[in-house]
Amino acid sequence: MNGAQDLGGMMGFGPVTPEPEELRFHAEWEKRALAITLATGAMGVWNIDTMRHTRESLPPAEYLSSSYYEIWTKALANQLLADGLVSREELRDGQAEAPARPVPRVLHAGEVARTLAAGTQYARPAEAPAAFAVGAAVRTRVFHPAHHTRLPRYARGKQGVVEAVRGVFVFPDTNAHRQGEHPQWLYTVRFTGPELWGEGADPSLSVSIDAWESYLEAA
Repeated sequence: MNGAQDLGGMMGFGPVTPEPEELRFHAEWEKRALAITLATGAMGVWNIDTMRHTRESLPPAEYLSSSYYEIWTKALANQLLADGLVSREELRDGQAEAPARPVPRVLHAGEVARTLAAGTQYARPAEAPAAFAVGAAVRTRVFHPAHHTRLPRYARGKQGVVEAVRGVFVFPDTNAHRQGEHPQWLYTVRFTGPELWGEGADPSLSVSIDAWESYLEAA
């Protein structure tokens, strides 16, 4: 979807200010926000793409005026409501007012380190050969879906070159909406600055994007 998260090429937001890698949190509550989000995600009620879509679905004014972890907590509340795991009254009062709904899994404290270390695997076996090889010229599709997608708006309808073939992975556009994994080949595609940003762009700039096969066509 074309949401407030898709800012590439837009003006008026000021410069990007990198922070030191070791600066992970700006306040103690952010640590809890991360922990609660991971713990609820481990329940197995939704997947990572579902939650990404929920974050992107926040109203633009709210999204742009919220900090990183404020976006996480607001989206988590919306997802818990959508899946019937809490009520608005429970969120308002900060306490359970009805018996807990059964969930597929509960992440216990003793399992956290092992679970995080294992991660979640999204690679899948290939059922057909890759359509593109390293060095192939490709063009991205032009589309404006109401659903979740990992192809940025600024990179649609642009020509690039495949610089890596990554393998077959779960397709987020369907996975986000519980419509199945529909695995596809995934490629890293490099675009020049002028191709993305047009006249006046830095000719030495290039941007690489991971793109699923259905985003691409031969150029």
